Amino acid sequence: MEPESEANGTAVTEFILLGLVETPELWPFVFVLFLFAYLVSVGGNLSILAAILVEPKLHTPMYFFLGNLSVLDVGCITVTVPAMLDRLLSHRHIIPYQACLSQIFFFHLLAGMDSFLLTTMAYDRFLAICRPLTYSTRMSHTVQSSLVAVSWACSISNALTHTIALSTLNFCGPDVINHFYCDLPQLFQLSCSSIQFNELLLFVMCILMAGVPLVLIITSYTHVAAAVLRIRSVEGRKKAFSTCGSHLTVVCLFYGTGIFNYMRLGSEESSDKDKGVGVFNTVINPMLNPLVYSLRNPDVQGALWRVLMGKWSLT
Repeated sequence: MEPESEANGTAVTEFILLGLVETPELWPFVFVLFLFAYLVSVGGNLSILAAILVEPKLHTPMYFFLGNLSVLDVGCITVTVPAMLDRLLSHRHIIPYQACLSQIFFFHLLAGMDSFLLTTMAYDRFLAICRPLTYSTRMSHTVQSSLVAVSWACSISNALTHTIALSTLNFCGPDVINHFYCDLPQLFQLSCSSIQFNELLLFVMCILMAGVPLVLIITSYTHVAAAVLRIRSVEGRKKAFSTCGSHLTVVCLFYGTGIFNYMRLGSEESSDKDKGVGVFNTVINPMLNPLVYSLRNPDVQGALWRVLMGKWSLT
């Protein structure tokens, strides 16, 4: 859907992404740094996925969801970084209007899915620790698949809603985006139409896609903490908390940067802080997740070692 022309302006058909740095001398350094980060992130997440697939010990609901999270992390960094690397190589910082809309759709699709998946993982920990006797029936293969399918459906609806609403706005100049990828707050600043509805829609969807899941995660872990503190064995409490620590770390990173990015509606212009948050959302978080989940998990570490050494069993 092309933007319509305004009476006193010409419709914008492409945007200029300024990128992380505007100094050409720094572009080779940025290219090497982000290429390395991309390869580490994709390699780490695919290694986690391979370990989960080939290690029978990891064929549990928790690791099923973790495998899905690894796929999402690969998708999230792939939506933004390869295109940025291509622009750094070609020195052409133009992105077509339709490509910008597509990037926004896939970014919000994957970010929304991330939010729901982290909520599902918290629910899984709640059932495992607080309802152990009924865990196997409440988190059966059918339930796991249904939770993931519903999460995809909600995330697709969210991404489509934002993309369609954005396509109704007119862009008649300026066309410079002070960022390294397309996102809603930056495009709102360039529109020559009223953005009140779009900002309200973004606020409401943030509450539904992030606020509600965050409340559910906090509720789940409040029950988990209460149940763990009732365990008399120190070793038992330590083991229970260790299974939740990695997930809570990822939750804090994901929601912390997300809240900063999307709850600052109405700011006049993009800043370097927005770029920093963008780097955290699209690069640092996907790169850290494999490390966070494997650092204190001997089962994952053992499976990763067997995958890397080519020694595994599919039995």
